[in-house]
Amino acid sequence: MNALALPIAFMLFIVLAEACWLHWRRSADHDWRDTIFNLNSGHIVLWLFRGMEVALFGWIASHASLDWFTRMPVALQWTAGILAWDFCFYWLHRLHHRYRLLWAVHVVHHQGEKFNLSLGVRNSWYSSLTSIPFFLILALLGMPVEMFVAVSTLHYSIQLFNHNAVTPRLGWLEYLLVTPNHHRVHHGTHERYIDKNFGGSFIFWDKLFGTFERVHADAPLSYGVIGMAPSENPFRASNDPVLRYLGLKPANAAPAPRSTAPAWLVASGGIILFCVVVAYVWSEGQWPSWWSQAALFLLLACGTIALGGMSEGRR
Repeated sequence: MNALALPIAFMLFIVLAEACWLHWRRSADHDWRDTIFNLNSGHIVLWLFRGMEVALFGWIASHASLDWFTRMPVALQWTAGILAWDFCFYWLHRLHHRYRLLWAVHVVHHQGEKFNLSLGVRNSWYSSLTSIPFFLILALLGMPVEMFVAVSTLHYSIQLFNHNAVTPRLGWLEYLLVTPNHHRVHHGTHERYIDKNFGGSFIFWDKLFGTFERVHADAPLSYGVIGMAPSENPFRASNDPVLRYLGLKPANAAPAPRSTAPAWLVASGGIILFCVVVAYVWSEGQWPSWWSQAALFLLLACGTIALGGMSEGRR
């Protein structure tokens, strides 16, 4: 049993619970197709690369570290680990907006046009791969791989929360932490909001490095990427921006037409696929043979692409 399946299952529950609430409230922050794409954006492939990231981190921590972390008292290890991880994430995030190749990976997350919890799980297949160089410094300093996984899970949970559409302003916490109010700015398309609020959990990195911005009444919030229509196919969403960067796909390629498939059909297919992903993670390491695990992995990958094609009206 892989215990990480439990928080993933809980994530699915709260994403769907918020979606139902927003649907009931007829909120502009919700669209079922957008939500299902976000859940179906290729987590089975992302999970594979995440495993590679953790494995490489563990190897370096075991064979090439300076052991600075292990020399600290335990409480200081965890405090330093939480702060250092978020510092690395700030620069990871900022540079993914600065350099075209990294942006070609990160843009998938910003193409979502509805701000809600499901946007927090919308990512490129390759996001774990391009994050590796930014976190290896922690392995070199001797952060144990178990701490890296735990601290990563904590921060990613906070980041998921910061995409929710229902939390009001959080009072004094707004001065210390990244909140949904701050993160809406980061996703905003208004010129005053571009390349602002890169922090993951703590907002003081943005204030320290001059990238903080607040919501302005005269700068309305809207989301997405100007001049780039989002694809509803996970395969195309993750690969088209990279192919455009490499010059292998025209920059002005026409987007696929909106699907006429019933929303309930796309939604149910996406939810079923994500549940199978949870089952895959739950059973990781307990497969009777490598080929049975590979077969399910391939089935999930094909199902993800097929559902995306159906969302775009393809056959």
